[in-house]
Amino acid sequence: MTRAIVVGYGSIGQRHVRLLQQLGCEVAVVSRRAVDHAPNFPTIAAALAASAADYAVIANETSEHAAAVAELRAAGFSGRLLVEKPLGAVSPAIAADGFALAAVGYNLRFHPVMAALAQSLAGEQLISMQVYCGQYLPDWRPGTDYQQSYSADPARGGGVLRDLSHELDYALWLGGPWRRVAALGGRLGPLHIQSDDCWGLLMELQRCPLVTVQINYLDRPGRRQVVVNTAAHTYVADLVRGILVRDGSEQPFKIERDDTYLAQHRAVLAGDTSQLCDFKQGESVMRLIDAAERALRDGAWIAA
Repeated sequence: MTRAIVVGYGSIGQRHVRLLQQLGCEVAVVSRRAVDHAPNFPTIAAALAASAADYAVIANETSEHAAAVAELRAAGFSGRLLVEKPLGAVSPAIAADGFALAAVGYNLRFHPVMAALAQSLAGEQLISMQVYCGQYLPDWRPGTDYQQSYSADPARGGGVLRDLSHELDYALWLGGPWRRVAALGGRLGPLHIQSDDCWGLLMELQRCPLVTVQINYLDRPGRRQVVVNTAAHTYVADLVRGILVRDGSEQPFKIERDDTYLAQHRAVLAGDTSQLCDFKQGESVMRLIDAAERALRDGAWIAA
């Protein structure tokens, strides 16, 4: 039986605990919160001393990811590691050395629509890509005050550019490493938060010369779509509706809320890195976030 520890017990930490238990893992938690249905420890060192875990999931606030990974190393952990996205709050990112496997939690790579799109684009010439994602922040965590969430606080790693960095990850996954970026954005909407709520990026990628990304905390209802024009076809991937369209022909996919997380955990547990985001790729996303912020500040293109 796999022994796992989950660091952090907010909404995403609770999801990881539940799903790992569903997969038959023995799970311990490191959190200051009260924990149901799993042993809870005050520190990573205490959890590892008690459970000898071989899988660790870092699911605390983004600003605390680097410290949590450092604690794992200091406690002698050398097993498999999954760090929730984004890899950290600032660049440079966190090194992967010393772990049997190290991945970043960009679980939307495991969405069947996104996986089918990636497979379809593998042999095609990409011309343009439009990535769009928006979801109204007050609806994200029912029963909690969005103004008190880490998303609302840039000091805790919040802000839509980091929260919705899934879109940056799969843009690079589909289109290759970024070459340059320009950006507009910041805190533009009416939400009572200190963090950024809306961004637009214009990018050149290795495989795609024209990419636009728009992400926000404002859309009601939420939207998550990718439109790709290749030399041969037009693809529209709608991750909310679970549909991939090629030249007007729809292919539906059945998807439940937990499916992408379960698939990601299964890949880590099996040591299958083919679809996982590794730390190098996660660091590339962090560099892109940093470059987008510099592009906005300087009003200029930023090269990779």
